[in-house]
Amino acid sequence: MAAIIESIPNISEGRNKDIIEACVDQIRETAGCTLLDYSSDPSHNRTVITYMGDPKGCEEAGVKLAKKAVELIDLTKHEGEHPRMGCVDVMPFVPIKEATMEDCIELSKRVGERIAAEADLPVFLYERSATAPHRQNLAKVRKGQFEGMAEKVKDPDWIPDFGGQRIHPTGGAVCVGARPPLIAYNINLGTSDLSIAEKIGKTIRESGGGLKCVKAMGVMLEERNIAQVSINMTDFTVTPLYRVNELVKAEAARWGVPVIGTELIGLTPMQALFDAAEYYLQIEEFDPAVQVIENHLL
Repeated sequence: MAAIIESIPNISEGRNKDIIEACVDQIRETAGCTLLDYSSDPSHNRTVITYMGDPKGCEEAGVKLAKKAVELIDLTKHEGEHPRMGCVDVMPFVPIKEATMEDCIELSKRVGERIAAEADLPVFLYERSATAPHRQNLAKVRKGQFEGMAEKVKDPDWIPDFGGQRIHPTGGAVCVGARPPLIAYNINLGTSDLSIAEKIGKTIRESGGGLKCVKAMGVMLEERNIAQVSINMTDFTVTPLYRVNELVKAEAARWGVPVIGTELIGLTPMQALFDAAEYYLQIEEFDPAVQVIENHLL
């Protein structure tokens, strides 16, 4: 069976539908890969694209997307709640079937080199592809964002892996790498006080002494006038969805604020939802392989 790899590139555009569709079309029109989902957030001004394919299809789609994004997205005019450093901000590759993490690392290096050469976008390798320990964490690489990146790359510790000691004047720089499946999970609060979401984010994230494999920050959803705890879960087998949800609810209650809804951005592993169902329904000896009808379908 052919190797199957997933890629989840994030582009720094969540408002202009024409630009979003032009970028997504690069995936749709590439042989060897299949578009699974894309989700745009106007407040974040960001679109998350999910596709799967064989290694060659994923490589071609990633390069084509970068070339189109740098053509259409100008970060000197970009505003949004989500941190960003590039027109394609991040491009991870995830092994799904008949593929290893090493396969994805090698793929990320080929794609990064081609993006630098063909799209003129400097590239940082991150996560499992990182060339040094301090480059593994996306937040550390992206610190300073687009506005501060031109100065940051002057530091020998932060020279891009491909593309030279510079950034693109309107497209910035891109993070490309390999990683395990990540769950993008946001929790909406019944308040317009952004500081509460920021405090909760700081409390629950691993870097603040909170939950393992959790990154979180507070953002404002202007169109709804509510604050949100925006969360990336880098390993749901270490910290599951329900534990994150319950801790945010408890922290929000301290401030007299309810949780009014949650959202998943892009796709999530089925097991993460099974784990949440088992926890909340208190199902004893739950076995999804046996007890879920769809798991018996060929």
